[in-house]
Amino acid sequence: MVVPSFATLLTARITAALPAGFDVPAGFDPQVRLSEHADLQADGILALARPLRRSPRQLAAEVAASLPGGFVADVRVAGPGFLNVTLTGEALLGRVAERLADPRLGVGLPETGVRTVLDYSHPNVAKEMHVGHLRSTIIGDALARVLTHLGGTVVRQNHIGDWGTQYGMLIQYLAEHPSDTSALTVRYKTAYALFQDDPAFAARSRSRVVALQGGDPDSLAVWRAMVEESARYFSDVYERLGVLLTAADIAGESSYNPMLAGVAEDLAASGVARVSDGALCVFTDGADGADGADGAGAPLIVRKSDGGFGYPATDLAAVRHRVTTLRADRIVYVVDARQAPHFRMVFDAARRAGWLPPHVEAVHAAFGMVLGADGRPFKTRSGDTAPLVGLLGEAVERATAVVAAKNPSLPADELAERGREVGIGAVKYADLSTSRTRDYLYDPDRMMALTGNTSVYLQYAHARLRSVLAKAAAAVPPVQVDAPPVRVDAPPVRVDAPLEDVERALILRLDGFGDVVAGVAAGCEPHRLCTYLFELAQTVTAFYERCPVLKAPEPVRGNRIALCALTASTLAAGLGLLGIAAPERL
Repeated sequence: MVVPSFATLLTARITAALPAGFDVPAGFDPQVRLSEHADLQADGILALARPLRRSPRQLAAEVAASLPGGFVADVRVAGPGFLNVTLTGEALLGRVAERLADPRLGVGLPETGVRTVLDYSHPNVAKEMHVGHLRSTIIGDALARVLTHLGGTVVRQNHIGDWGTQYGMLIQYLAEHPSDTSALTVRYKTAYALFQDDPAFAARSRSRVVALQGGDPDSLAVWRAMVEESARYFSDVYERLGVLLTAADIAGESSYNPMLAGVAEDLAASGVARVSDGALCVFTDGADGADGADGAGAPLIVRKSDGGFGYPATDLAAVRHRVTTLRADRIVYVVDARQAPHFRMVFDAARRAGWLPPHVEAVHAAFGMVLGADGRPFKTRSGDTAPLVGLLGEAVERATAVVAAKNPSLPADELAERGREVGIGAVKYADLSTSRTRDYLYDPDRMMALTGNTSVYLQYAHARLRSVLAKAAAAVPPVQVDAPPVRVDAPPVRVDAPLEDVERALILRLDGFGDVVAGVAAGCEPHRLCTYLFELAQTVTAFYERCPVLKAPEPVRGNRIALCALTASTLAAGLGLLGIAAPERL
């Protein structure tokens, strides 16, 4: 059951209430939001009045006169033309009952029928995953969960690096040092050092690359074994991190090799690409970088002058494959912001070639860097890129200490589980709560804080609600977002009961959940959901301070228990969409 928010309903009512004969601009937005002066506030009339040459207050008064009725109790014109709207208590309490009665808490399915190919994580074979992979993996996972929850079909694509000169180098090293049984990542580093220092080994490695690309059976067998070993390692990291990616989602660079020659031929035949200095290039006017041949913009090099193919050819092949074979309606690339010029040129070339038709949306969901305390890209004390497994282990260790200090009576097995849930959740939330286009500071102390905008604060807010509900003997099963959700049981809501201001504020905050989740999907912006959950937790904390729950008289007591139930389920659902656990006790 889809339960539209009061903001959505009021938006429609204001639009319908505009005087007849007005030439209302397409896409007019009344800009309805929560208000400190009433329940809701609409600011859009002010901007609309100016081009219509009307007095904003007069136009607002005309609209206000026709709004009361149904869920609207009162409308007042404020300032130069704002609308302050008060809702009926019956409508507010009825909304609590509606959302509690729905397994999805009233959230709609706006992504139904939309097929999104989501490209994220993309580590490299034989290399250790490091902090640089954190943002793509976490942001991509949250988007996959949100889009799926909203009814969409998500095709996860983990575009791993599994092809190129470095793998010929490693295969050659393994052939020459069969007794080296160290970890694959260690052998890669050893091979790389040898490649840099020993010209003869470097020459043999390049010959091995030619053999590998030519289909040499022995070289291919070693390469496949490397990919399989790395895939097992990636799966272990993803399991620790609690993300949805599996080995079945891997679509490495090598998978597009058979398509590259055809990509080049088709681009040349269509005139989209042309030869310049021996290389096949696509020129894009106004592209970033220095001018290319004939004064055109910097080129996208599809085929190098030596006949080899690089990332542009692979990415173009991937676009064509994702549209024609995977049937994408939308392709989202969760990739470092520094790759923005590259993706602009790839999308432009694919559009011109007809491989990215107008009805298919291509989105570069760019993200900033993870910074250390010095404001520079996060490194270990030795100056190396920080391994991801080490960061996660440290986070879990810190979280376990925080949980133990807060609740020393927890059994050892439960403490270990809570430490893992809190630690991994803290790492994810610190990333997701920052606008993805911004850099963020990796600060373990701040991310584990029990106060402020942290996952730990949200998890404790949820656990406190569960404790209240347990005492009230109201069983509230956790809402699941990756499986058919369960029904939430709570006392029946009495819509004729009185409401405190903070109760009204909490109901209105809860009412915005579906709109926020839809906004996350529309803008590929998980931080919007983090902000919403933090504000919800703050509101419910104010509710605790001012409104007794268990000691309140009926029917207020039952309504407040229902409010606690809906808030707990909303927090659990929201955290679940971020890939973060919501323990019932901490």
